[in-house]
Amino acid sequence: MKKITLSLLTIFALTFNSKAQELETILLAGNDTNKLMTAYMNPVMKGLVFSMNNGWYHTAKVHKKLGFDITIGASGSFVPSKDEIFNLTKLGLENFNLNGNTTSPTIAADDNINGANLTFSGEVEGINQPVSVTFDMPGGEGLNITPAPAVQIGLGLPFKLEAMLRFVPKVGSDDVKAGLFGLGLKKEITDWFGPMDKTPLHISLLAAYTNMNVDYEIGNITGNVSSPNAEAEFKLNSYTIQAIASLNLPVINFYGGVGYNGGNTKLNILGNYQLNYDGGQTTNVPNPLSLKSDAGSFNATVGARLSLGFFKIFGSYTMQDYSNVNAGIAFSFR
Repeated sequence: MKKITLSLLTIFALTFNSKAQELETILLAGNDTNKLMTAYMNPVMKGLVFSMNNGWYHTAKVHKKLGFDITIGASGSFVPSKDEIFNLTKLGLENFNLNGNTTSPTIAADDNINGANLTFSGEVEGINQPVSVTFDMPGGEGLNITPAPAVQIGLGLPFKLEAMLRFVPKVGSDDVKAGLFGLGLKKEITDWFGPMDKTPLHISLLAAYTNMNVDYEIGNITGNVSSPNAEAEFKLNSYTIQAIASLNLPVINFYGGVGYNGGNTKLNILGNYQLNYDGGQTTNVPNPLSLKSDAGSFNATVGARLSLGFFKIFGSYTMQDYSNVNAGIAFSFR
């Protein structure tokens, strides 16, 4: 379980290792820093919300009391093409010369697309006169699919209820650590529809919540922005509410649902930073950045599951703002 959770860290480690200097350079943008950084990072922050909300079910039928399953799966949310590029002229930038650029890639764009060249001219805290500096926005990183693996345990409860748990204590290395907690509850309501409970069709309601925290130590960076102790902290909260149904046949199970996926993310850039502008003007800034992103979308899911005794193989597709695929295996004992 720890190894699967650690794979969540790859997206952060690769991004910050390859783009740390370029990302930190955005801190030179004064009051426009949040606008530029949010525009660049928003697709992956939204994508993780949608990915973490998927894979909670592969049947609407609940376990009998104390029946249980162990599910290992992975989800991937697709960043739409409209979110691979952002328009600089629509950000409301206050102190920038765009140097002929009107657009720049987000983190989801192909890694062969370079970032826009910008010139900042304005006032910053800690310096008593206007400053200026020219820098390149970070280019694309090719993260147009946002992955999220998960391991969960489901347990049958009285009153046709089933509880689902995703939990990993904070694990990792000295440089990057992550912890994950998720809790779901499924209530079968097939008997609300009269004789339907005598058929292979099952209907349930499902609600789930996930919290994830990632700490990443960037370390020493140099250049126009320098820091001996740069760090990043990422937090995610996501929730889903679903009405689901499944047709449970002896070997194959068809399932689907409709509902709403939502959540929020927060990315903090921590540490002490020295910002160096043209003409040798400098200022020091502690903990310079805190980004917040919200995501939400109604959705519809269709999927199928192959049952080989207690061993299950499943896959599904979800239509929503960031469409999603989910697949995995389960060991189920009813």
